[in-house]
Amino acid sequence: MKKSIIAAISTLFILLNCAQTKEEKTMQTYVEEPHSFAQPNKAVITHLDLDIKVDFDKKIISGKATYDIRNNKASEIILDTKYLDIISVQADGENTAYKLGKDDEQLGRPLNITINEGTQKISVVYKTTDKTEALQWLTPQQTADKTHPFLFTQGQAILTRTWIPIQDSPQIRVTYNATVEVPSELMAVMSAENPKKKTADGVYHFKMQQPISAYLIALAVGDIEYRAISDRTGVYAEKSMVNKVHSEFSDMEKMVAAAEKLYGDYDWEQFDVIVLPPSFPFGGMENPRLTFATPTVIAGDKSLTSLVAHELAHSWSGNLVTNATWNDFWLNEGFTVYFEIRIMEALYGKERANMLALIGRQDLDDELESLKESPNDTKLKLDLNGRNPDDGMNSIAYDKGYLFLRTLEETVGRERFDTFLKAYFKEHAFSTTNTEDFVAYLNKNLLEKYNISFNTEEWIYKPGIPTNQAIIQSDAFENVEKTLKTFIETNTIDAAATQEWTPQEWVHFVRNFPKDISVEQMETLDEIFDFTNSTNSYIAMVWFEQAIINNYHGHEVDTKIAEFLTTVGRRWYVTTLFEAYKKSNRVEEALAIYKTARPNYHSVTANTIDTLLGHKG
Repeated sequence: MKKSIIAAISTLFILLNCAQTKEEKTMQTYVEEPHSFAQPNKAVITHLDLDIKVDFDKKIISGKATYDIRNNKASEIILDTKYLDIISVQADGENTAYKLGKDDEQLGRPLNITINEGTQKISVVYKTTDKTEALQWLTPQQTADKTHPFLFTQGQAILTRTWIPIQDSPQIRVTYNATVEVPSELMAVMSAENPKKKTADGVYHFKMQQPISAYLIALAVGDIEYRAISDRTGVYAEKSMVNKVHSEFSDMEKMVAAAEKLYGDYDWEQFDVIVLPPSFPFGGMENPRLTFATPTVIAGDKSLTSLVAHELAHSWSGNLVTNATWNDFWLNEGFTVYFEIRIMEALYGKERANMLALIGRQDLDDELESLKESPNDTKLKLDLNGRNPDDGMNSIAYDKGYLFLRTLEETVGRERFDTFLKAYFKEHAFSTTNTEDFVAYLNKNLLEKYNISFNTEEWIYKPGIPTNQAIIQSDAFENVEKTLKTFIETNTIDAAATQEWTPQEWVHFVRNFPKDISVEQMETLDEIFDFTNSTNSYIAMVWFEQAIINNYHGHEVDTKIAEFLTTVGRRWYVTTLFEAYKKSNRVEEALAIYKTARPNYHSVTANTIDTLLGHKG
């Protein structure tokens, strides 16, 4: 009997010791992070309860952020903050000491909170300030309906710390609940379970049960409505936009189904899209359950909805399996572009997919040219220590990452590659990974498994593009190039032959004008095709770029360019045009437009253009 008791106690001790060892091991999984003050191996947040009020009159968010924490016998826990007013801090319901550290221009200030080894919960009462970079407060005139104000957040890469005190590193994932109070005439939505109708009192409750990184916590507040597309997909938009948006994105359920066939179940229950006012700085932002999107993709013919496929793909690459640090950003975006192209191929055919891939390939060539003085920035694995992680958010991560994966697919075969990727997403679901761990997984589960030789190290850790790159071809684009060549040589064009062209073909046509195209030739093209008044934002952008570079002023194009730059805040578009002004030694013109346009831009866009044009905001 005694031996049985002793054995049982011994077994219990071993189990407890194993559990403790496992817990300690879990605490040591975080890698060195150059863009966060947090020290998660000592103490890390695991769940957020957010209780906030949105004040449009004062343009502040105020309230309390309460965290469950996992504590490795630490004496303090460190949160990231930037431009926040910290009012009080508690540990397990009692006031505790805290201090804000030295301010860093990029990273903000660490919030060091005193805890003890038994602390399990901390709370921070705070409010935002007029310097908060994640928030954009819009007046009614800056919205589509022009009747109510609007607010949205943009957290990627390290801006969530400017509206919530948090451990703002992509490798730290949390679940969250939120209570948000807004004016009763407005609706609030988040990257969480969302309402479909307005509440009577303007108070909304949210729940995100799957753990996500801080940059994916998002909030939008406005006079918006919801339209379902299927049981698990739908759209939010302002009243004047919602029917157009619903029609444009009516293939969303088909996209989700196509994605699931490729790489496994969609693990977020709901996939909705909200179309924001035009100042939104990105094409889209993959906030889980609720993608934020720019209105520039509403073309009326579904021609730009590859953006929706891209953000949907992030539900696997980025949201489900996340880059551990921003040095590994290509793991988010290269995989997502690859997945996006595969979704578009499944729905619309290989030719459409190859056109999209070739446009990305041209973007990559442009990026390589712009980075020829800094070749290290053309590596997939970056070193952004001491730099803004936005510096790595360019075509290298997206399009070189895609080209690497497409070349890999063509080397090993699509069937093997799909099996590999499906297992990769399943095995790493709701976790983070870095480049080195991915390479090890790739070698073990694909290359070594099938005894395949591939120059992975060169693709990831060396500048430029290796010679064994996949060659992307498009019969449609070859025809476009022949049409353009004939026009340049003869000054004539068969307009009837272009009537069935897709917007991608038109983009390819315009962006490949030869350097010596004449003003008269541009005038002819504008007369025939009315590019200056194009309602497709992508075609308009590439045409305006050519107009600036080639000093074309016909059809009041200068006025149209100024209107475009003043109303559209999508960073890619406006940066392209302001760069064209700079390259053409027309900076004074650019600055005159920017003076009017800048108040309409989110800080993400404004900061980029400030640097580009040497503007001191």
